[in-house]
Amino acid sequence: MPYTAGPYAGLPGGPGAPGGPGAGPYGQPPRRTTNGLAIGSLVTGVVCCLPPLGLILGLVALPQIRKRDQEGKGLALAGILLSVLSCLLLLIGVATGGISAFWGGFKEGMDEAARTKSPFSLRTGQCFTPEGKLEAYATDVTVVDCDRPHIGEVTGGFKVTGFDKWPGEDAIDRIAEKRCETINSGYAMDTWAVPADVWVYYYLPSGQSWRLGDRTVTCAFATEKKPFSGSVRSDATLLTDDQAAFLKAVNPIETVTYREPDEDPDEDFTANKVWAMELLAAINTAHAGLGQRSWPAESAPSVAALRKELAAASKQWLKLATAADADAYWEAYDQAWDALPGDLGADARTALDLTGTPPVGGGAGEGASA
Repeated sequence: MPYTAGPYAGLPGGPGAPGGPGAGPYGQPPRRTTNGLAIGSLVTGVVCCLPPLGLILGLVALPQIRKRDQEGKGLALAGILLSVLSCLLLLIGVATGGISAFWGGFKEGMDEAARTKSPFSLRTGQCFTPEGKLEAYATDVTVVDCDRPHIGEVTGGFKVTGFDKWPGEDAIDRIAEKRCETINSGYAMDTWAVPADVWVYYYLPSGQSWRLGDRTVTCAFATEKKPFSGSVRSDATLLTDDQAAFLKAVNPIETVTYREPDEDPDEDFTANKVWAMELLAAINTAHAGLGQRSWPAESAPSVAALRKELAAASKQWLKLATAADADAYWEAYDQAWDALPGDLGADARTALDLTGTPPVGGGAGEGASA
């Protein structure tokens, strides 16, 4: 069948007509492309990123543009100019120290951003300062080096279990108070090294975060007063066997003393008797525990002296714990406290290279929450 010409037959580049390589539709000249290296040169020059690279890209782009009849000469020239200026600024900055100062500020800003965390992303051993007051609910805290002044130090944490729905803050608070006291006791066994105004503290999940799956309680030592410096960590990994054994024996005595009921025995006799019995048990356990170990020669005499004091205290606390009524309790009360060694073995602690002086005002006490 003979070929039938279409409406564009005979037009240069039209169907059925000769068309040179690269001819556009309807015989129009091809569109000129923009050289990619020229674009790269301009972009690199504008953002001041690796200025020598922008200069090289621009110089390579110019002959390519002429040879290929491309667009982008102005872009390449602009990129070359900006790159030259960037190179000059870089050299000046290096010579004057400006680049170092800029980079130092930039790095400090990045480090600061990296140190800002949610309380629930804190990890054991990190020291922190909250944004705002400690007692307020915190959404952001800043992690700092423990050698610098800080408000709190994370001792550990746990996940709340046993609830199908939000149990309320009071329920979690009761769990956190007991669990965090135990966690903190294991984290800072050398309790006398903890400043007097630093207490057990914890961050609780809120009702809103609970609905999003948050079940974590973060335990810490923290202060609402003057920031403290230095880590309070003295767990079993940092202590000798002798140090750990001594503290495990005597620390429960200190812990129970903080639990004395607020009500007088006249108001709640049963609660006071129960507490006195707990302290008696702690005294007897410490006396037995200290006697089950062979102590180093330099500490053995002071440990033996402490055991003798504990034996005498046990007799007085037995009278207190078995008092028949409130009047008998009050009669035995002062004698029991006088018999209990107030320093809980300061000489033995010093001999074992532990903190030999209690913090002014007492040691770590009860918890608070946020």
